[in-house]
Amino acid sequence: MSHYRGRFAPTPSGPLHFGSLVAALASFLDARHAGGEWLLRIEDIDPPRCPAGAADQILRQLEAFGLHWDGPTLYQNGRGSAYQATLERLVELGLAYPCSCSRKQWRNYPIYPGWCREGVREPGRPVAWRLRSDLGLRPVIWQDRLFDEQHFDPATLGDVVLKRKDDLWAYQLAVVVDDAEQGVSDVVRGFDLLDNTPWQRQLQHALEFPELRYLHLPLITGENGQKLSKQNLAPALPTDDDAVRPLLHAALAALDQAPPAELAGSPVAEQLAWGGAHWEISRIRPEPHRTTVGGAPPSD
Repeated sequence: MSHYRGRFAPTPSGPLHFGSLVAALASFLDARHAGGEWLLRIEDIDPPRCPAGAADQILRQLEAFGLHWDGPTLYQNGRGSAYQATLERLVELGLAYPCSCSRKQWRNYPIYPGWCREGVREPGRPVAWRLRSDLGLRPVIWQDRLFDEQHFDPATLGDVVLKRKDDLWAYQLAVVVDDAEQGVSDVVRGFDLLDNTPWQRQLQHALEFPELRYLHLPLITGENGQKLSKQNLAPALPTDDDAVRPLLHAALAALDQAPPAELAGSPVAEQLAWGGAHWEISRIRPEPHRTTVGGAPPSD
């Protein structure tokens, strides 16, 4: 295969937690096992959601776990000109349009019904820009490296927003532009983002960007069955070495890599070397993985 280039792309809306660690670790090990590069991108396109200092804390957390990235960190905030040029290209292709509708107006519909597609909208109202999901690549089919062949018709998912009414850029457009610019070949991320992939592949196809390989990971949930997340107040990852070592071991175990028990007290570099040498996607069970809130696997 061509040279592997992976990436980890957290949103700095808060510190990393155990679910973030599992995703970062899987992405890192997949890259290192392939002899490839692993990049870091900070997805800070929504400044109101990104408190001061959160991005720096994420960098410190990754470094504490030995997850050292290649090259400079890319920050999305400030890359508006690249996103604007891409939006203009999509408009030229007839695949993006302005939309003045509010969420309240179409609240009785499962997806946005496309009322503004033909240019009929309310004058004087702020507009978002949407992707015409009915005109792009249909159906979207790809081979997920864990969840096998995936089939989606993006038109059933709706016309996703590319630029918001408040002039902030939306995730779908920014991630596609940045993956292409950074030469990313492989994306390893949580299963909750699997149904974002059809829009992203539509955009890649329309813009003649390379298609990426995808590995979606089972969600890490707390003992209550909820996905570990910042919104659910998952505890922040520690940075002191005594706490980091067993938590890194727990992350290897959460990825079903069966690390030896004695590795739990080993330095992070030794654990990561073991993980890279023994990395096997076929071991990962596709169902959600439950943990205690602190991150260690629950007892049976």
